[in-house]
Amino acid sequence: MSQELVSIITPSYNCSRYIGETIESIQAQTYGNWELLITDDCSTDDSVNIISRYASQDERIKLFQLDKNSGAGVARNNSIKESCGRYIAFCDSDDRWTPDKLERQIAVLNRVESGVVYSSYTTCDEDGVVNGIVVAYRTISYLEILRDDSIGFLTCIYDTQKLGKLFMPTLRKRQDWGLKILLLQKAGYAVGILEPLAIYRLRKNSLSNKKLNLIKYNVKVYREILNYGLIRAWCKFIFEFMPHYLAKKIRLRIINQ
Repeated sequence: MSQELVSIITPSYNCSRYIGETIESIQAQTYGNWELLITDDCSTDDSVNIISRYASQDERIKLFQLDKNSGAGVARNNSIKESCGRYIAFCDSDDRWTPDKLERQIAVLNRVESGVVYSSYTTCDEDGVVNGIVVAYRTISYLEILRDDSIGFLTCIYDTQKLGKLFMPTLRKRQDWGLKILLLQKAGYAVGILEPLAIYRLRKNSLSNKKLNLIKYNVKVYREILNYGLIRAWCKFIFEFMPHYLAKKIRLRIINQ
């Protein structure tokens, strides 16, 4: 059977230390019909030159550059706009995939009703040493994603034939959770694969590690994407999101003991 095209969406910003590993993990996929669309967000290091070298040797890799620094959401949306694939997957410029990721996930997408599939993933430190695992739930419903962002974005893939082409919300942060909400709003639920199919790099100064600074953006997701009023948004965050977030942290700590 012929393979349908997968569009892989990657934002790039000052990632020269890691981007080569990311690209090579995608080139190693057992599923060969993909395009990698990297949009650089005005990097000041050697990222663009490194990406350009890979693109010159592999026509499946396409590099785009923003005119001004605009954040990962805008960079991802530019790549989504340029994408041609039936399936859209996400991999950040410091993360990696296992070689069978696309093959495994597309096989599941083709046999389930839902248009969204994700998986477990391992975590590693800045030097690439694996130090933990985040185990996926078998399914996540729309109502569950509202109170618990439990889909690792680097594992998420969706089918545009089932759901249409969806773009990132225009938030500076937490726009990945916003997109997952929009996806499950259409799909109803997402299907998880228990085996880890990606490696997430934990970096000391990454945006995702500044948890306290992200609180206001969690509330913004409720307000701007779901149109909640201020009181309802804060109540949702305090009484639903935070208890599930803390329970998830305890669960992962037990798993990784």
